[in-house]
Amino acid sequence: MLKTARTLALIAALAASPLTPVFATHAWAAGDVVIGLDANIVGLDPADLNDNLSMTASRTMLQGLYGFDKDMKMIPVLAESTDANAEATEFTVHLRKGITFHDGAKFNAEAVKISFDRARNPENHLKRASLYQPIKSVDVIDENTVKITLNAPFGAMINNFAHQAFAISSPKAIAEFGKDLGRHPSGTGPYQFVSWETDTLKVKKFDKYWKPGLPKIDTLTIRSTPENGSRLAMLQAGEAQFIYPMPPELVKVVEKSPAIDVVASKSIYARYVAMNTLRKPFTDVRVREAMNYAVDKNAFLKVVFAGYGVPLDAPLPSNLAGYSKQGAPYPYDPAKAKALLAEAGYPNGFETVLWGGNSTITQRGMQFLQQQFAAVGVKVQVEPLESGVAAAKIWNVKTPEEATTMMHYTAWSASTGDADWGIRPLLYGKAYPPVLFNTSYYNNPQVNADIEAGLTTADAAKRTAAYNDAQAIVWKDAPWLFLVSDDNIAAKSKKLSGIYVLPDGQMLTEEAALN
Repeated sequence: MLKTARTLALIAALAASPLTPVFATHAWAAGDVVIGLDANIVGLDPADLNDNLSMTASRTMLQGLYGFDKDMKMIPVLAESTDANAEATEFTVHLRKGITFHDGAKFNAEAVKISFDRARNPENHLKRASLYQPIKSVDVIDENTVKITLNAPFGAMINNFAHQAFAISSPKAIAEFGKDLGRHPSGTGPYQFVSWETDTLKVKKFDKYWKPGLPKIDTLTIRSTPENGSRLAMLQAGEAQFIYPMPPELVKVVEKSPAIDVVASKSIYARYVAMNTLRKPFTDVRVREAMNYAVDKNAFLKVVFAGYGVPLDAPLPSNLAGYSKQGAPYPYDPAKAKALLAEAGYPNGFETVLWGGNSTITQRGMQFLQQQFAAVGVKVQVEPLESGVAAAKIWNVKTPEEATTMMHYTAWSASTGDADWGIRPLLYGKAYPPVLFNTSYYNNPQVNADIEAGLTTADAAKRTAAYNDAQAIVWKDAPWLFLVSDDNIAAKSKKLSGIYVLPDGQMLTEEAALN
């Protein structure tokens, strides 16, 4: 309630003022840029991360064979080119020459092999090992050529290479720090590690960066600021030059500022509530359908995101390759929700718990849902969780039986840009935590078969058919409360250029410049 009051006070103050922030001159003179984000960084080892903020932090320092430009079009990075056989089971990657890691180690084929083999080794228990699942072997052909052989055809493997989880760590750092690599990152990126505290990461310009003329700033700091009002206040005061997400309810006011630019773009986020299908009452599809009918998606979008986005009409967002529209979004129909609950044996509703993050926007979303559920007799206890607590309660469970999750408010963006990573981590019967992120504990044999069919073929038509079928079944089974695909909204000083929010919510910072 205090945070909400502070945000409302800020809205009132902004509306009544000409919004003329004073920027801290020392930051410009030193070539320093500060980014304010809405959650804590939980690690810096890209093979062991499952959140976009931490991935963004690692991206400042570590690069992969492939990556994305600001429009999320795939581009070669440490690879010059790749030759694939017709079956899409062998990928021969030709590497850039003359590149060094921050710690002085040489980037070459052996470095790629060491990094990939570490990430895909199940004994290391790294969170992104499943992305490496298709790989059978990594072989050094010569100093600047590596061959990656798959267990089966997979036409989207290069999309996987572009995921930040495939960023390559220094072999020297891997050998020296082992399990503590995430505290001692060393890559080939534009910035090198300086320090990381609970809520602040600082990196500095890497003078031997392989791209001429980059980076253009001396230091970059990422600061965790979960509260919307505080994050915007940092930007106004010149304590930050870029913030994400921008509080959507303040966009219309901030757009009038002569010193701040608001940047809005379409995302590939699917925002949803996972219902634990192994625990009553969510074992009953009628209850899950009722939860979908109980929520007004358009009102949710307006209240939580100021209308920036669209309601989901499929398990995948419309901007993601492989999306298949399933008709209109679940309509708002509280009468039907009550009827379904009564039919399922809950005429007076039930009580349950909703978990989610602790940022202002997330809490607002959960509170809106709480009110909507109450109208159909479902009493929901809302519990915002800090990142570390969420990891312990949601992600670090050993078996489904140990999981105490009932409802989990979250969002997902497939950072490979492909349908496989939009479905498999969240809806595959073998993707329960801690392996992946299926917090609905959903397990449908036909959906599993569809996911496996899409994973093990290079035939585009067959992959499309498999993912279309999977989406149709998931939509009918309703393991999620399908909410919205909200837009990415950031704000920045007009003096800053070269920082971009990708459709998946991660950020590019290597071109950052102060004018």
